[in-house]
Amino acid sequence: MPEALIIGAGDGLSASLARLLAREGYAVALAARNTAKLAALAAETGAATHACDAADPAQVAALFEAAGGAQVVVYNPSYRVRGPIADLDPADVQRSLQVCAFGGFLAVREAARRMLPRRAGTILLTGASAGVKGYPLSAPFAMGKFALRGLAQSAARELHPQGVHVAHVVIDGGIRSNRRPEPGEDTLLDPDAIAESYWHLIRQPRSAWSWEIELRPWVERF
Repeated sequence: MPEALIIGAGDGLSASLARLLAREGYAVALAARNTAKLAALAAETGAATHACDAADPAQVAALFEAAGGAQVVVYNPSYRVRGPIADLDPADVQRSLQVCAFGGFLAVREAARRMLPRRAGTILLTGASAGVKGYPLSAPFAMGKFALRGLAQSAARELHPQGVHVAHVVIDGGIRSNRRPEPGEDTLLDPDAIAESYWHLIRQPRSAWSWEIELRPWVERF
């Protein structure tokens, strides 16, 4: 049975990915700082859960020791800080960079160590609009997501020739959830539809690998 590890799991996109991968025959592992919130999803999908702070090197290493044989690794955590640059708390900015970017490096590093000997595997990094355009009052998030995008591009150029597929997914728009109900017809990204695009990346033939795709609802302004 193939294995998949989703880091930064929750009740949105990660839940849709977990359900899809479980349906496709994967043994799914879910990692989050608070695993209690994953109980219902784990019961539904048969997934294992692991407590992990994605920005802590020791915890990420321990996570991969416990669940690191995965053929698919998805890095999904984000930490958003908003406010005028002159008023931002440096500690909050540092945390945003640690979660959005440094944690992505830790995950890619541990995944690559295990996938390179097999010359196979897929690493998917969840990006955002902020990774390609910095918005006002959102500098820390832009800094972190720009760094994650750079990591993905560099890792793809390095690892693709060695058989490991790395891809960055730009989520350019709001994602539908219980906390963010649909205001109109398909005006928000459906997390199940996003998951289908991740599945497409996982199944891409290596003769035509994408290193990045961009997803937006049909009404999103470019």
